[in-house]
Amino acid sequence: MATIKHAKFSVGQVVRHRLFPFRGLIFDIDPEFGNSEEWWLAIPEEIRPRKDQPFYHLYAENADTTYEAYVSEQNLLPDDSGQTLRHPDIAEHFETAGRGGYRLKRGIAN
Repeated sequence: MATIKHAKFSVGQVVRHRLFPFRGLIFDIDPEFGNSEEWWLAIPEEIRPRKDQPFYHLYAENADTTYEAYVSEQNLLPDDSGQTLRHPDIAEHFETAGRGGYRLKRGIAN
């Protein structure tokens, strides 16, 4: 019998990475690992995440740049700082929802 996986985080939620200094906005969720084997093997074995967990697509940013990231649930924490994000793709798909949160714009299907 298959186990139903429930994502801990949701689309529109701001999160931060547990190990690395970046934060981001979740714009999509894979119920389990959905990237390439090459991508997964490029992660150092001592910090390589399990594949049997949700993975999140983020509009991410650090102090220097913005980018898209693909991160396992085990490596994310909620970001309750309330600080806005500066990633340029956010405004195209999301609107602010108060207290640092975001929601998909009307008519945008994820």
